[in-house]
Amino acid sequence: MVRINDNYLKLPDSYLFSDIGRKVNAFIKENPDKKVIRLGIGDVTRPLTPTIIKALHEAVDEMGEAATFKGYAPDLGYEFLRKAISDNDYKARGCDIEPDEIFVSDGAKCDCGNIQEIFATDSRVAVCDPVYPVYVDSNVMAGRGGSYDERSEGFTDIIYMPCLEENDFVPQLPKEVPDLIYLCFPNNPTGTVIKKADLQKWVDYANEHGSVIIYDAAYEAYIRTEGVPHSVYECTGAKSCAIELHSFSKNAGFTGLRLGYAVIPKELCRGGVSLHKLWARRHGTKYNGAPYIVQRAGEAVYSPEGQAEIKGLVDYYMRNASYILDGLKDAGFSVSGGVDAPYIWLKTPDGMTSRDFFDHLLKEANVVGTPGSGFGPHGEGYFRLTAFGSYENTVEAVDRIKKLKN
Repeated sequence: MVRINDNYLKLPDSYLFSDIGRKVNAFIKENPDKKVIRLGIGDVTRPLTPTIIKALHEAVDEMGEAATFKGYAPDLGYEFLRKAISDNDYKARGCDIEPDEIFVSDGAKCDCGNIQEIFATDSRVAVCDPVYPVYVDSNVMAGRGGSYDERSEGFTDIIYMPCLEENDFVPQLPKEVPDLIYLCFPNNPTGTVIKKADLQKWVDYANEHGSVIIYDAAYEAYIRTEGVPHSVYECTGAKSCAIELHSFSKNAGFTGLRLGYAVIPKELCRGGVSLHKLWARRHGTKYNGAPYIVQRAGEAVYSPEGQAEIKGLVDYYMRNASYILDGLKDAGFSVSGGVDAPYIWLKTPDGMTSRDFFDHLLKEANVVGTPGSGFGPHGEGYFRLTAFGSYENTVEAVDRIKKLKN
């Protein structure tokens, strides 16, 4: 008789954001007269920019002609996109990343979940706490989580690195040495960033112990503070210990198109084996490439016109972030983030649990956020709001929250 992978049974019944969606939909069904404003899930709301639309249309026309039709994409992605990424995201910042070290995919979420497949099932995994759930859940599915401990609200074999307010929500180097270290900066959910000197310490630590850093840079376009690295490869020695993941979703609004990429330097080896070659083998076996049409749209992001338009999108969302941050501070909330990231991380008032505050905010203000406990044990007592709504809805939501506080 066939057996299931019972590691899946160790997970919560549903993914965090799916659970939130069900609760909100049930509330709307019961209260059809209420205007619910969603600042919970980090999905963008602004339309694709003109340069992106033009590139999509031109690529669609190409697909309608035999001479320019494209079928399966190359395993790593089309050369035109990988070169644009290499030139603009890396070499322009002094990082020596070549096009053939870039693997184009359909988004950073898939890469975050899939990258663990090239590592041994007994690898020890370290994550920030609070943390983007995909890092933990995908490793639990693979058998690296151990058992779930209700007391600590975590998995026994996962190394949790607390991100505390007194440390500006930046984790400390773990005493127990992990094999895989997941880092995300600007951080989801806390919105914090890491200074280059501090990131260098992580790179040095990984090289010293033979660990590998999985560096999620999905929100790097939102960095505005000088001295904050946009890539882990700005640090000396990072090419020998780090894999970097990027997304077109949050900078260019590709959540509905799906496009991202992973960088695995050729010099990154463990046990005498090239991780670049392992990922190339996995990529070629399990993935047929992002659509040509979408990759042409990704290339357009790096054009002068595309860059100007993307800056406008980021500025729009950061205007929302500033309004949330300043408004909640004025109302007396303890808040962080919102300066170099589209996320605002706030302490729940009056000692409320994060899920109680979610229910309170939905019922009394008709505003949706994300309970911090959904991101891990150290997320309890906190709440995440996103800046990805419209400006008008953001203003209305913050004003409603302020009225509750007063």
